[in-house]
Amino acid sequence: MKALDEKAMTYLEARIPELAEGAVKQAYCKHLAAGRTVVEAVHGQLIESFPDGTSRVIKPLAAPTPVVPGQRRERGKR
Repeated sequence: MKALDEKAMTYLEARIPELAEGAVKQAYCKHLAAGRTVVEAVHGQLIESFPDGTSRVIKPLAAPTPVVPGQRRERGKR
């Protein structure tokens, strides 16, 4: 196997989000086709989707916590 140069590695790394999106869509479709339900977060709600095309809201989700890249956060004491 030949070593990758920086240009090839950068190109392949740039494709990771695209490949991940395709893998998630494929898994979603396969799961429903197998007759199973899928749970996902959509617009701030936890949604359960059924193989027959129907869906139901399980519960609303808390608002996301904004984080600046590189910022460190600590969990509060309980």
